[in-house]
Amino acid sequence: MATVLSPSALFSSTTTTTPTKPPQIPPSTKPLLPIPPSNSKSPLTTTLTTTLTATVLATTILTTSPPSLADTPTYQLYYGTAASAANYGGYGGNSSKKDSAEYIYEVPDGWKERLVSKVEKGTNGTDSEFYNPKKKSEREYLTFLAGFRQLAPKDAVLNNLALSDVYLQDLIASADSVTSEERKDENGQVYYVYEIDGVGAHGLISVTCANNKLYAHFVNAPTPEWNKDKDMLRHVHESFKTVGSF
Repeated sequence: MATVLSPSALFSSTTTTTPTKPPQIPPSTKPLLPIPPSNSKSPLTTTLTTTLTATVLATTILTTSPPSLADTPTYQLYYGTAASAANYGGYGGNSSKKDSAEYIYEVPDGWKERLVSKVEKGTNGTDSEFYNPKKKSEREYLTFLAGFRQLAPKDAVLNNLALSDVYLQDLIASADSVTSEERKDENGQVYYVYEIDGVGAHGLISVTCANNKLYAHFVNAPTPEWNKDKDMLRHVHESFKTVGSF
């Protein structure tokens, strides 16, 4: 006799299903990348920092004005003849003096020449003078005395120059310091160089002998102008030479 199974028996039987495992991925053979420390900058941060730095540098370059050529002083070369009062023939200009010049020095552009009279030339030996029209007490001038074959000791030369120059007397009398040195140019010509630092003014003097004459070149300025223009004034002072020594 056949056994008939009821539907409930079919549905009540339990079926066990074994779950399928996913395929196993073999471990990578590539080396692991090092993990950066927590304080390392990300590539984005580095890029932003580099960009900001470049921007700041570009802004600085654009906003910083280059030195203006107008701020750089320029000069004209003056030719002095050191002519005696008896042979002093005219005023102003120096285009015809080059062939007979006995000395030269540079004059800042814009400075004016003061006309030297025969009387002044005959009494204190002033041969030429220039001044800054904006600051008239800022000036340079040259005096000469005939009959000198060589320089006396430095102190004696300075004292003798002061005998005929009231301004120099006052500058020395009120000086905080007076320095002097001897130097030679490329041809061996001797120059005495003096620097006088006064209470209210500053002076530079260069003295030499040539052509049987003593030449003294002066550069003077009040202390405020000296502090502002010292580089230009030193350049003017150092430009003095007698003809034949350059």
